[in-house]
Amino acid sequence: MKFQNSILIRAPQDVVWKVTEDIARWPEWTPTVDTIERLDQGTLDVGSAAYIKQPGLPRSKWVVTEMDRGRRFTWECTVLSIRMRATHALSAHDAGTENTLRLEMAGIAAVLLWPFLYFAAKRALRQENSGLKAHCEQLTNVQG
Repeated sequence: MKFQNSILIRAPQDVVWKVTEDIARWPEWTPTVDTIERLDQGTLDVGSAAYIKQPGLPRSKWVVTEMDRGRRFTWECTVLSIRMRATHALSAHDAGTENTLRLEMAGIAAVLLWPFLYFAAKRALRQENSGLKAHCEQLTNVQG
């Protein structure tokens, strides 16, 4: 099962990346994250991990598995026997930055819960992108 949502953010890519990689502050701007507890210090990188509590889901450990600093990172976890892989990808655009969120789910539970997961995942990606857009554009207007 794969989901994707893209949005144009009227902010420079470095601003969007700075907000994206500062995962500890995500609960301030996205309704899709209740709490995040970093398990390491410093810059987000391959091997970095965090416990994340999302609405309607148990607290889960996410681990960064891929990093292309300033452009993309991927992290993975298993929740309720569903293997999840989420990618946050940025690309420069004439009017700012395009942010693409991708979510892949696998496992028998993902198949069995397909109808619920389909709508919940699509809504969550849309909400997260909307929150990121609003936050980054506000930062750009304040700094600009």
